[in-house]
Amino acid sequence: MSRAPGPMQTISVVARLAAHALKRRLTGEIKAATDHQTFRRALLPWVESLSDQVLAAHAFLRMPATQPPWTDAGIDVAAGDRISVFSDGRVNLSKLLDIWVAPPFQLWLRIGGDGPIFRGTRRTHSFTAEQSGRLYLASYFPGEWSDTSGQLGTDVRDYAKVSGELSVLVMRWNAKTDVAAFFRGLASGPSTPELALEEQDRQATPVDSPEGWNYLWYLGPGEIFRPATTDDGRQSICCHTHEDVGILRKDAPMPLRPGTRLDWSWKVDQLPSRVAEHTLPSHDYLSIAVEFDDGQDITYYRSAELPEETVYRCPLPTWKDKETHVVVRSGHDGLGQWLDESRDLYEDYQRHIGGAAGNIVRIWLIAVSLFQRGNGSCEYADISLVADEKKLKIL
Repeated sequence: MSRAPGPMQTISVVARLAAHALKRRLTGEIKAATDHQTFRRALLPWVESLSDQVLAAHAFLRMPATQPPWTDAGIDVAAGDRISVFSDGRVNLSKLLDIWVAPPFQLWLRIGGDGPIFRGTRRTHSFTAEQSGRLYLASYFPGEWSDTSGQLGTDVRDYAKVSGELSVLVMRWNAKTDVAAFFRGLASGPSTPELALEEQDRQATPVDSPEGWNYLWYLGPGEIFRPATTDDGRQSICCHTHEDVGILRKDAPMPLRPGTRLDWSWKVDQLPSRVAEHTLPSHDYLSIAVEFDDGQDITYYRSAELPEETVYRCPLPTWKDKETHVVVRSGHDGLGQWLDESRDLYEDYQRHIGGAAGNIVRIWLIAVSLFQRGNGSCEYADISLVADEKKLKIL
């Protein structure tokens, strides 16, 4: 087992990220965020061109990143109402390192005071209200939800550490408006905002999740994972991540006994991080993970730089007490090739966690590209758990 990365390696990674950000800033690659007035000017003429027979109500909202959840949207909805939301802006975690979070992950919604909470997968989202009540919006990170009603499980004072803002347009359509037909009929032109065309595209190109798998609720849904078939005909799951994060999960009950193992096959085509992933600002990666019945999980991934068998606890504050990272492959040699893997879960759990878990609960597929906003892509196949000569096929 390789030693966990030390303080000097952490400093080196952060320094390299800072140097890269400075270079991009000097060459003009880093663009300024869209301010609220620009956002409003781009959308208001289009909104005002819609008649009362099409659009029943709308509201523009400016949401400072320092403002904790929740923000009153000023619109009441009834069950069955059709709502569209358009958003732009960013929440800065570190301007020095050019780390910020975009609206698709950041903007959450709630109807009434007790949820359930939800979000879209892009800068635009349309939905049908499932209950009646006031509409509320939230800028999520650096918070983390503790329940599905939208209560925070983190310190509200963390919001003072970020900067930036989100700009949001909420539209409540007339009950007689066929919203899907409205967006299908939009024509590209100078009078049609870019965000409206993005919603047209979102509705025309839905991404279905693999059957039997679901996204971890408090990170939200995604378009990261999709069902696929390998070139030789095996069932697989493709993954592509860019400026987002998602954890796809499937129930996998299995006793944790000596010899219990996880087998899988994968093909990693592109890593989302340029540098070692053990720091918060560089923590972008692709992995397969196992969740145990004590709330702990071990996640196996391919690192850009860290040696194989490097083990460390997650650098994210809300995950450091429950997640352990194990590097099973390192570097870029072999990218684009199918590789078969096998891990002795009992041995890894005893060595790296040493808790009281007696059972495996779920298998996870994890994709993170939220921090460096790069691209990551891979494909999984032949995922199985094996214990006591019994095999549980996951994929």
